[in-house]
Parts: sequence; C-alpha cells; structure tokens
Amino acid sequence: MAMIFERRFERTLSRLVADAKPGQNFEAWTFDDRESRQQAERELREKGVQARIRSAYKPLVNAFIEEIDLHDVNAIEIRYPVHPNAPDNRFRLEAYPLAAMVGNREITFVARADSDFHYDVLLKGNAGQERRSKVLAPNRVHVDAAEETSVSPTGWLIRDGDAAGERLATDYEQLFEETINAVTHFDWGASEPYFEELNIRVALPALDETLPVGDEVMSLREALHEDFYFSLLEFFQKKSGRPLGDRGLKPGQIVPQILPSSGDIFVRVETQPLTSRYWDGAEQQIEAATEPVAVQQIEAELKEIGGEAFEALTRSGRTVRARYIKGRDAAVMISGGQHANETTGGAGALRAARRLAKLEGVHFTISPLENPDGYALHQRLRRDSPRHMYHAARYTALGDDLEYRTEETAGPYLFEKKIRFQAESLSGARLHVNLHGYPAHEWTRPLSGYVPRNFAMWTLPKGFFLIARYHSGWAAQAEQLLDKVTRHLGAIPGLLNYNDRQIALYEIHAGETGFRIINGFPCLANIDDRHTVPMTLITEYPDETIYGDAFIAGHTAQMETVLSAYSAWQEIMASS
Repeated sequence: MAMIFERRFERTLSRLVADAKPGQNFEAWTFDDRESRQQAERELREKGVQARIRSAYKPLVNAFIEEIDLHDVNAIEIRYPVHPNAPDNRFRLEAYPLAAMVGNREITFVARADSDFHYDVLLKGNAGQERRSKVLAPNRVHVDAAEETSVSPTGWLIRDGDAAGERLATDYEQLFEETINAVTHFDWGASEPYFEELNIRVALPALDETLPVGDEVMSLREALHEDFYFSLLEFFQKKSGRPLGDRGLKPGQIVPQILPSSGDIFVRVETQPLTSRYWDGAEQQIEAATEPVAVQQIEAELKEIGGEAFEALTRSGRTVRARYIKGRDAAVMISGGQHANETTGGAGALRAARRLAKLEGVHFTISPLENPDGYALHQRLRRDSPRHMYHAARYTALGDDLEYRTEETAGPYLFEKKIRFQAESLSGARLHVNLHGYPAHEWTRPLSGYVPRNFAMWTLPKGFFLIARYHSGWAAQAEQLLDKVTRHLGAIPGLLNYNDRQIALYEIHAGETGFRIINGFPCLANIDDRHTVPMTLITEYPDETIYGDAFIAGHTAQMETVLSAYSAWQEIMASS
C-alpha cells in the first residue's frame, strides 16, 4: 500500500464569511448545496454584509429553483451561448431538466451567436407582459487533466462596484486539481496494471438535491466521483500510449469514494490491495426485486435453473458462474452484468432463464453476472449513496471493459471473458442477448468540460432502446430481430409512454437522438466484427440508480426482451 496524497482544504464558504467586512457586499458562485449557501448568507447578514451566493454547478436550473418567479408566466425563452471549445449544445445540456420543471409553460431554447458565459431569460406573461433577466454561468477555458481544452464551470466573485467580477478558485476545484496533479506525478512504473486498487477518499460537505423529474438529482459528490474516475482513466490511457476512450486499458481498479461530511473537506489517495468479499443485501423475491440482487441469491437462482455449470475466475479471485441448457432449438447466449453498475440486466436475465428452462427443447446459456469484481465494488459504494451512478464499478478490477479482451490480445488477463468463449463453444449460439443499462439521470463531468468525453450520447436518459451489432451478411436477420422484439416490447403497459416522455425531454435539451425509431423504440443497427457470434442484441435501459417499482419495471423490460428475442430467433433461424 502506497500513500500518494493527503490534504485538508479550507471551505470556500467559510473563507468568504471569515474575510467579509461590514458593508462589503458581494455576489459569489461556488460548488455548494443550497442549504450551505443560504446558511453562509445568513451568517454574512449578521456581519452586516449583503451577499448572494449562487451555485456554479447548473446555475440556470438553480436560478429557476431559487430566484425566478414563474407566477403569471406562460412562456419562457432561454438564449444560451455557444463556445468554440465546447459542443454546440453544451449550455442547453447544462439547463437540463428545466423543460420538465416549468409545468405546462412553453419553453424554447435559442442559440446565441456569442460565447459570453450567461443565459438571457425572457419570461412572457399571460397578459402580454415581459420580464428579462441575465443568469450568469461562470466558466473558464482551460487545459484539463487529459491535456484537452475544456470549457468548465468555475467559481466567481463580484464585489460591489465591480460589474465583471473575477474567477474564484473554489475548494471543489482546488481539491480536484491538486489530487489529479498528485496522481499524475506519481511514479507508476512502465507496465499495466499499475496497481490493484487506487483509492481516492474524499469528504465533502455537499447534500444531494432531488429534482421533481424522474430520477433526476443534482449531486456535487456524484459529479466529482465521475470526474475523478474518468480523468484518471484518461491520464492512464495517455501514459500507456493509448487513445482517449480506449477500453482495453488495464490500469487497475480506480475507486473514488466521495463521502458526505458535516463541514470538513479532506482527501486521501492511496493504493490498496484487492479483496474478494461481497457486500450482499437481503434475499428478495426475484420476480419483484426492488434493488440489485445479492450474489449469493444469483448463484442460488442459477442452481435452480439447472443445466451444466461452467465458470471463470476474475483478477481478484471471484467466480463468474454460468449455466448451459442443452436442447434442439437454435441456441442463444444470455448475459448481464458486463458493466456492473447497470443493475437491471442480471435480474432480467435470471427471470427470463427461469421461464425458458421450463419449456421443452430450449437451448441457451445464462451468465447473469459477468463482472463480479465490478459488482462487489458497486455494492460497496452504494452503501454510502445508493442514488449515485458509480461508473468506477462499470469495468473490471483490471480497469478494462471485458468486452474488448480477446484471446489474441489478453495475454494472462483473459479472466472473465472466458465465460463467453465457453458459452459459445458449448452452445454454438449465433445470437448473444447482452443486457445493459445506462444512467437514469443526467451524467456530468463539471470540471472537465461538463459533457462526459466520448460518452456524449449517454449523458441524458432517452428511454429503453436496442442496439443490434452483426457480422457482414446478417443485416436482414438483424432487421427482423429488431422488428419482432420491439413489437413485443410495445405491448408492455406504460413502456412506450415512458420512452416518449424521456425522448421528448432529451430532444429539447440535447437535440435529435440519432436513433431510428422502430415500433416506438430507438434502435441502432450496424456491422461490427468485434463480436465472435454473428448477431448481438444489446439492451440499454436507464437503470443505474433506480429502485422500487422503477427497478421492477426495468428488469421486466429486460426479461421480456430476452424472451421475445429467443422466440424471434427460432423463427428467423428456421426460415434462413
């Protein structure tokens, strides 16, 4: 175990209060929750200082929550900047999910021709009256940890008599920059993996704020987790000579733990050994599971399904377990949990397999938890804040996406990927149904350009959708499969309406989805020879932070996809 960095930081709000003098009024933008900012304002008033402290994170959304009165308003126009170093829709994305927070009022977003960091807000009244205001959105243009030019939110301070103001280097930004600097200047050696676990433990006094839209929440702690995780992945990608976004990188397991505190701001960075334990919850009735299923229960469910057991080991020594049910049908591989923070696939796979196993002649493999190292990390992190998406648990303990390992390139690190090769070898399957998910609420990286680099299409939820990847010559079968499966899914009560709501909100804030709509479901279909089976059907349900009835709806959609794909595949193969 190596200690890399440790430091306490003075809280920006505390410094603003301590330095204030009577009559020296000001406005400030900081990375703090609403309760903390308002408490600082009260303390300043007691010192004879009139201050308005706003949020540097999602300032327009916070302005509508805290300051903008919509009484007698029936239409809203937002004019937003377009900066040459940011995506054209960057500031429209940052306004998400405002369009769903203003009731039935008409809202339009108009791109301005300039890049000045503010929104122009026009409120139109029922009697024709208009009110105009300007909402500052402090940002800075900088070179980020990946050595890329980014436009990122920043702190700001405007004192009386200074209309423009100046950048305020906040505790949130300082903590991030100094920690990244310490990690990037550490001697990591020359070869992957560089460590077992790289643990970044942060105490941050920031409360999450739930928004009245779906699963949406504003969370400074979640955003910091995401920015630490992906910024460090990008550093190690560059260190290893790989391109940004390369999923074959094997640095080790990067684990940002951003914990709530009562006021202290603290960071400790150290390497730690991997463990092989789980943090299982209670057993649930699988058909009505309201949260991710315990590993012990997953293993018990597999035993009940029966068939031939096969398995593979992970880097940490955990076991990937699977079953093979041999029959006369055209074989199908079913898997879940490749990305372990995508939580509904495993339960959906098990529910589908339970039903299939009761039928005569069925032929399939079932591997509901392909990435147990990531799943254990997800269990561990969820104990602190269950509604955070935790992309640190997305990949394996090697730090890579197991999808991108091959027998030719993995060397001694094939590990979890063996389960797929075994499944294909045992069954001869030509179809792999691979159950996935993605964020159920907005995903941001506020200190590195706001929009997650290389994942822009995943930043907002847009309903349940399907991706078909196929080998050359299999396009017709892919189209048949998507048509049959989406027709079946369309009969699930409420699912099409759920999709329509999310897509409509997505298009207001992000633009077109870029997907084809097949029977009401967004779909992508493309040739991809990376997969060894000729046809792969991938599900994407917005599930990373959902629980209760929403979780049940998610794994029900996953189950129905498997069942309909299995049935459709029998028809397609019989006619091919």
